[in-house]
Amino acid sequence: MQTSVLYKYNYQATAHIVVNQGGTSSGKTYAIQQVLFTLACEQPKQVITVVGQDIPNLKAGAMRDAQSIINSSAALQNMIKSFNKSDRIYELHNGSIIEFKSYDNGQDAKSGKRDYLFINEANGITLDVYSELALRTRKRIFIDYNPNAAFWVHDQLIGKPNVQLLISDHRHNPFLDDAMRAKIEALREQSEEQWKVYARGLTGKITGLVLTNWFVCDAIPPDAKRLAYGLDFGFTNDETGLIEVYLANGELWINEWLYKTGLTNSDISKHMQAMGISKITEIVADSAEPKSIEELRRLGWNIVAARKGPDSIKSSIDILRRYRINVTRSSVNLQHELGRYQWRVDINGRSLNEPTDSWNHLIDPLRYVALNKLQIGRSTQTRSRMPWQPVTNSNNELAGIM
Repeated sequence: MQTSVLYKYNYQATAHIVVNQGGTSSGKTYAIQQVLFTLACEQPKQVITVVGQDIPNLKAGAMRDAQSIINSSAALQNMIKSFNKSDRIYELHNGSIIEFKSYDNGQDAKSGKRDYLFINEANGITLDVYSELALRTRKRIFIDYNPNAAFWVHDQLIGKPNVQLLISDHRHNPFLDDAMRAKIEALREQSEEQWKVYARGLTGKITGLVLTNWFVCDAIPPDAKRLAYGLDFGFTNDETGLIEVYLANGELWINEWLYKTGLTNSDISKHMQAMGISKITEIVADSAEPKSIEELRRLGWNIVAARKGPDSIKSSIDILRRYRINVTRSSVNLQHELGRYQWRVDINGRSLNEPTDSWNHLIDPLRYVALNKLQIGRSTQTRSRMPWQPVTNSNNELAGIM
């Protein structure tokens, strides 16, 4: 396998707990899983558990990386005996297994013991779940996360005996392309705090989030009314983003459909057809791309331009903040964007009343739908609460906390 310096440090670690704090695209998750496959091959009959906050996040992240690691190594492929897709378990010929799991609570995490444990994106895991899993892990625990805010790892683990801290960023990943490196470094132009967290892997606190009135939900309600799809065009460095927006009980319900770079308009059309999207359903797209809109229209899609104006960004955000926004659990990229979408600030830290132009390739199409379908006074807009009332979750905490 081709490996990075993070693989070396995690493989050679001697501490019982190895904490990988890192910026985006540092390769920490990939490197840790390379280590886990190595350990599974070297030591027979090992039980290795990879834990994420939920199954959609695991499938979009750790499990995808695991399959990439297997595909890149013929030797590893020969060691794999089987993969149980429903239980998400790789079994090796030497009796070792690597399983991918999520747990609802600490009680749920009490089942099973293991030799090695990997807590992926640990700031999405509760302390009680971690504690129960850690008690039942014999040899070593690996942890990784983006340090957008201090949490239980900082309070309970870092600095304690038998805990090793590795801090990494994109410069430690030799396989990352230059375009992505430039995109990450460009965060400094938008937000010093985001640059510190995501470009340098340093603990920060993402403040001034634009949208905090969002929650994760399991599914779209069956009685929800579809407003439209929202589409944002991208290509080389920016993702093409497609979402579906519903309204039910005065709340918005959002499902992510597409988040991918390098797509032409023809590719977008093929993806939408493959996903079973009806050509008669309205799609609201970026009005700054009239040529792309026309090309998709000629391919048979019911696509219209967003109604932009001189203050449309602020207006659309004002509209969205009037609603409780429910994001499906499988919409992993949208959740990540919402957790990074900030107001810009000047050199003195004062808000400039405009959002950063980054991490918005699914948020922008949400704004487009708001502009066309949820303008104040339109018949579709009903609210179950007054706009000045804060939205809280079941623990009476402000929404939007990842």
